[in-house]
Amino acid sequence: MSTQTVDPTPPNVKLPEWLAKPRVPGLPPHDVEMPHPALSFEFMPPRTEALEAQLWACVRRLEPLAPRFVSVTYGAGGSTQQRTHATVTRLVTETSLLPAAHLTCVGASRAEVDAVAEQYWAAGVRHIVALRGDVPGGGAYEPHPQGYAYAADLVAGLRRIADFEISVAAYPETHPAARSPQDDLDSLKRKLDAGATRAITNYFFETGTYLRFLDRCLATGITAPIVPGIMPVSNFAQAVKFSAICGASVPAWLGHMFEGTESDPETRRMVAAVVAAEQVRLLQANRIDEFHFYTLNRPDLTFAIAHILGIRAKAAG
Repeated sequence: MSTQTVDPTPPNVKLPEWLAKPRVPGLPPHDVEMPHPALSFEFMPPRTEALEAQLWACVRRLEPLAPRFVSVTYGAGGSTQQRTHATVTRLVTETSLLPAAHLTCVGASRAEVDAVAEQYWAAGVRHIVALRGDVPGGGAYEPHPQGYAYAADLVAGLRRIADFEISVAAYPETHPAARSPQDDLDSLKRKLDAGATRAITNYFFETGTYLRFLDRCLATGITAPIVPGIMPVSNFAQAVKFSAICGASVPAWLGHMFEGTESDPETRRMVAAVVAAEQVRLLQANRIDEFHFYTLNRPDLTFAIAHILGIRAKAAG
């Protein structure tokens, strides 16, 4: 038996029904006079030669979009320190991009962390993403006896070393290890008060979650930009797995959007681009004008979304 819903309205009276409710304005139109949003991208350092080729293909694909900066992640416990440093140094010397190097305090003394920061400054890196960091294997965090205890301490230490631009992390849905949402928010304020320039959020899928978080930030006395982190979903099952670890909720509507696309990568890519672009456009309608994209070293989705937002690649040279 069919369960298809039948519209009870006779076709010859449909138009009055369509016109009976208030009109809803659309999102801001693409206007040549309207400023494009400022974008930044996150890359992951490669673990193999094949992944290195993938990374640099991603870099070359996105470089013409002239992002505000690009960040390079740091593995749990500094496990990719050498690869991160090599990637950031190459970005400085071989591209027009402004790299931001992730730096954590897990498993290292202050002297060791300071030495890494000094190496970055000497290599021409002027932007650090300062993080507490994750413990390898997901264990409980314990500060190094001679190290920076938390990200706010790291920010203050970097300020003593050089005039870095410093970004820090924010969690609209609360860090999984935080004692409470307010404690997490107080931690964010300490990082910004210590000298951070901005915060970049963990990704989220519900726009209201982020906007309510901004309200709470302002009520706590935070006025620095809280840049929304956007993760285009190319693999829904993987996104669910990531989200369970980092504390991001996955709404039912998102699962419905990707339902039935498991063996249809082309449709998945189209859905992913539409969902992320709509998210950014809705945030733009709420006056947000900076966005940080987690690329996962897969550039095509980010490039397509930037195009939808009106950003065009700049010609080489």
